[in-house]
Amino acid sequence: MAVAGPEIERLIQLLARLPGLGPRSARRAALHLIKKREALMVPLASALQVAIDRIQVCKTCGNIDTQSPCTVCTDPRRDPAMIVVVADVADLWALERAKASNGRYHVLGGTLSPLDGVGPQDLTIDALVQRAHAPEVQEIILALNATVDGQTTAHYITDLLQEANVKVTRLAHGVPVGGELDYLDEGTLSAAMRQRTLF
Repeated sequence: MAVAGPEIERLIQLLARLPGLGPRSARRAALHLIKKREALMVPLASALQVAIDRIQVCKTCGNIDTQSPCTVCTDPRRDPAMIVVVADVADLWALERAKASNGRYHVLGGTLSPLDGVGPQDLTIDALVQRAHAPEVQEIILALNATVDGQTTAHYITDLLQEANVKVTRLAHGVPVGGELDYLDEGTLSAAMRQRTLF
């Protein structure tokens, strides 16, 4: 049974589609937006309209920005010798939040997943190989998830980059900072033992 008009119900339904929001959270968010109409809802609606009109995908790396090439690609302080390969824009943003890299990026648009029908033609792997052959590029860092699909994608890309004169590296796997061994799964522990380093 609806407790509000169709417009408000539509707002709740749309909010419920956002990640991390279920129907109850969407109702609370909608109610908060309505109560703070001038302070929140009007600026949010304006920001959404600007996003619809101006946001685009960077033709160089696949990042999302209001310009193409994006802010990251045009930043002269970035190291052009290093390309960090990520599956999605969310991964790029996570690395940027952590200030983990000063290189450039390449967003694949996902990972290889035969079960889901995602093949090499569905990703931007060809564009990555082309970028890897640029004379200034010296290292490709595969910052892909430690899942079966992520590692399959990493191996596939590594094979394709054999002819490029670049070093191919990947993120370390193992014990997280602040992690306690007793709480880690067996896969993480075995990866940490295999990839141990000098102290």
